[in-house]
Amino acid sequence: MKELAAAYEQRTGTHIVLDGGGATKGIRETAKGNTELGGSCRWTMEDPASFRPISEEAAVKMVPVAWDALVVITHPDNPVNNLSFGQVRDIYTGKLNNWKALGGNEAPIELLVRSSAISGVGYTIRKLVFANFDQQFPESARRFPSSGPLEKAVESNPNAVSISGVGSAHRRDVKILTLDGIAPTFENIRDGHYMFYRPLFLVIKKRHPDPDAADFIEFAISADGRDIIRNAGTVPYRDGLPLIAKQIREQNAATRRGLYKLREME
Repeated sequence: MKELAAAYEQRTGTHIVLDGGGATKGIRETAKGNTELGGSCRWTMEDPASFRPISEEAAVKMVPVAWDALVVITHPDNPVNNLSFGQVRDIYTGKLNNWKALGGNEAPIELLVRSSAISGVGYTIRKLVFANFDQQFPESARRFPSSGPLEKAVESNPNAVSISGVGSAHRRDVKILTLDGIAPTFENIRDGHYMFYRPLFLVIKKRHPDPDAADFIEFAISADGRDIIRNAGTVPYRDGLPLIAKQIREQNAATRRGLYKLREME
């Protein structure tokens, strides 16, 4: 976003003010009209009864612009370089609590997590790792309101482990672990070999959107915008054709499951 905003300002003279706070803030502040444009790393949340966005998030349009990877991060001095998917699950349920069991030092695993279950990271972990949005993490885990302070805490703690977005993690002095031996490279994310991925969205009001915000989105998904996204090390949405196809299959399957449940209720 920083690179896109700078290029857009140079092209149009319109300044984009960037502010953090997470996916939920990006969606809901836009829905309320408190900001013209939001960013999100998750879809809008659905009402389980209607399969439509919940009321707090219903007034926005979600435009996918890129693909991100969630990565497991630890301190650079930690000797562990790889975790299996099962080991990640066991860390987040508290079953694994010492680095020695993972080939590391005799030291406690200090898990750092996002405090909100509906943050982009917290929501995606629960979806991809546990397939359970109600999954609870250990009480001993340290909780953070946003990814910035969490990543800074990992930088200073040799025993820490957490999950964050690859784009922001690359800007920190942390070690990014491979997952089941696969690194979150541009190519592995684009081709779907790295399993821990998610779409990134720009968020705008459905009705009466701000013209400059709408124009910025058009710029972000244009050929020039996609070049900027690639140069930042992130996969443009249109580049990830295997991921788009997989996403469509998953959405169709979810729709079929929902219709089946409705038939059962009838």
